[in-house]
Amino acid sequence: MAEAPSLTHFDAEGRAATVDVGGKAETQRQAIARGRVVMEPATLARIVEGQMAKGDVLAVARLAGIMAAKRTADLIPLCHPLMLTKVAVNLTPTLPDAVEIEATVALTGRTGVEMEALTAVTVAALTVYDMCKAIDRGMRIEAVRLSHKSGGKSGIYEAE
Repeated sequence: MAEAPSLTHFDAEGRAATVDVGGKAETQRQAIARGRVVMEPATLARIVEGQMAKGDVLAVARLAGIMAAKRTADLIPLCHPLMLTKVAVNLTPTLPDAVEIEATVALTGRTGVEMEALTAVTVAALTVYDMCKAIDRGMRIEAVRLSHKSGGKSGIYEAE
């Protein structure tokens, strides 16, 4: 049996290059990423009550996350541009002081969507920060991580 070519970000001369996924089979692939923005309880209360000067924080952050997932190849060097079939970003206020963010990204293709899910969460979190920083500069973006991955040769990953 012939050995599969190495998947690497370096070409034969050692220069950075996009991985050639042309020989890989197309499979259903999905990734879920999570993270949160921790803030003062009063800031969260204003978000929930719709009292932020810049508008509906959760709606804008959701849209920003979706848009970011679709533009990941423009943001992260060497990522493949992908035709995503699903991008869902959910933001959930969690008392007393956080907004939990979860992004689910899926496609049928030759490469995974982990970077797209992580990018969606990160940009959604940055959007929450941007919309609230005038009243709470001490907010923290925390625990951005891959929590699930399925499809492809490496199979299923579930974070603990």
